[in-house]
Amino acid sequence: MAYTYSYKCPFSSIEDIKNKHITVMGLGLNGGGEAAVRFFLKKGAFVTVTDMKTSEQLKPTIDSIEKALAEDPEYTSVDKTKLIYHLGEHRIEDFETADCVIKNPGVKIEGNKYLAAAKAIETDLSIFLRFTNAPIIAVTGSKGKSSTVSSIHYGLKASGYKCFLGGNITVSPLTFFDEVNQDTPVVIEFSSWQLADLRGRGVLRPYISIITKIVPDHQNWYGNMKDYVADKRLIFANQSLGDYAIFDAEGDEPGTDPVSSDAHKAFAEENPKADISKIDFSTWGNFFATEAKSHATVLRYGTSPLPKGVYGVWQDKDENGDFCGKVLLPQMDKPEIILRKMAVPGNHMKVNVLNAALVLYLMGIPAEKTAQVLGEWQGIEHRLQYFHQWKNQSDSVYKFYNDSCATVPEAAAAATQAFGKPITLITGGTDKGLDLSPFIETVTATKDVIPVKDIYLLEGSATEKLLPHFEKATIKYHGPYKSLNVLLEELKQNLEKTNPVSKEMDSPEIVVFSPGATSFGMFNNEFHRGHQFMQSVKELFK
Repeated sequence: MAYTYSYKCPFSSIEDIKNKHITVMGLGLNGGGEAAVRFFLKKGAFVTVTDMKTSEQLKPTIDSIEKALAEDPEYTSVDKTKLIYHLGEHRIEDFETADCVIKNPGVKIEGNKYLAAAKAIETDLSIFLRFTNAPIIAVTGSKGKSSTVSSIHYGLKASGYKCFLGGNITVSPLTFFDEVNQDTPVVIEFSSWQLADLRGRGVLRPYISIITKIVPDHQNWYGNMKDYVADKRLIFANQSLGDYAIFDAEGDEPGTDPVSSDAHKAFAEENPKADISKIDFSTWGNFFATEAKSHATVLRYGTSPLPKGVYGVWQDKDENGDFCGKVLLPQMDKPEIILRKMAVPGNHMKVNVLNAALVLYLMGIPAEKTAQVLGEWQGIEHRLQYFHQWKNQSDSVYKFYNDSCATVPEAAAAATQAFGKPITLITGGTDKGLDLSPFIETVTATKDVIPVKDIYLLEGSATEKLLPHFEKATIKYHGPYKSLNVLLEELKQNLEKTNPVSKEMDSPEIVVFSPGATSFGMFNNEFHRGHQFMQSVKELFK
């Protein structure tokens, strides 16, 4: 049974934090732990930071905190004696004596003796949500979360809103807690772990919620789809009839089967009074929609027109035969076009940006303005991010794209099809316990897909699983390579030998780094991996 947290908060107000003893469990390198340290120090608490990593491993984060306390006017008046570090270990007394432990979402609570000793457990997101009155736009899912929240945030700002972006996209909402109010929308990307840390608290009540495409992910953590999706469903659990919940309107991808006895059983256990016969288990989107419709206005998104009586957004053609996105809401007589030409590549990006367009429209931004601003969005770091161009000795032009945040097989498969032409693909890494068949089937297919021009593989357990399939399908590949730099050096040598094929600047060859896996062992995380890739490419391909 999933762990349920207390509805009660250990603080009666933000002011009540002063002089309380806080233990921050998991300082980390991605910003969430640092944000919690800064926030609670600023609010006058005694803060103990504990992490199994050493001070040397956490030096970038520690240096950032120390610099802020010494130089940032927002923190220079903070009592620095209230901060202590206990690194390279956890001490049980730091948890037993704390008024509240701030938990990192990457730490499992089940079987954790330290968290079991805590009087109260919160997270940066639970604290933010308990005390903010800002309207929340919440996004979760398996694919496209970060692109969706980033395009929403961009579109709202470009349309005149003062708004903020945080959550799983590595920005803690505690960093802007004091800057938001009821008139400043906050867009939050939620991982399944972050949602799990909110179960039972009753603090997540988004004005708009979105669940992007669901595919198997984090199965090395969950072990099954029902528990993974149970956490995703928390995003709309506390919405009310004045809110909007947005779900997929089409079939699930291969390997994603909600019609199982486990899914039925889990739902029945969580909702003992529900009439199971009225729940549609045919797809995850339908499941979410039938569950959410009793307490939110449900809208859907699709790649083709929605069935009669279903409202939301879909991809279509305009009067000139060009791509557009259309919206139809219950109060509308006919659809409106809210998205046209886009600057970012890939069919999967059309889904993400169209959902962003729907959010902008729901926030009162006119259709024409919505199409204009989102057509100018250039994408985000580590997600099919164009960052470098290079010419070889034969004047062939190559454009490099960083898709390091493609950590699931489906995302890497989508990257191979995003450019409408064969690409050179850098892929592979560490296995997450996922079904690799979506990627394997795309790369080894002989029809109905764009073939990959060339493949370079990084070492890792996921790569080892790919090799037999490549060999069976006689797919040629380079590697696996023990490091990214070794891979790139050989890539450059091979590209230098290429005959002139694309002298025109508007017809370059495409090189994409889309791992479809993690690389823990080579890199700290997907963001570190992406930065290292871009830096190495710029240094080598001059």
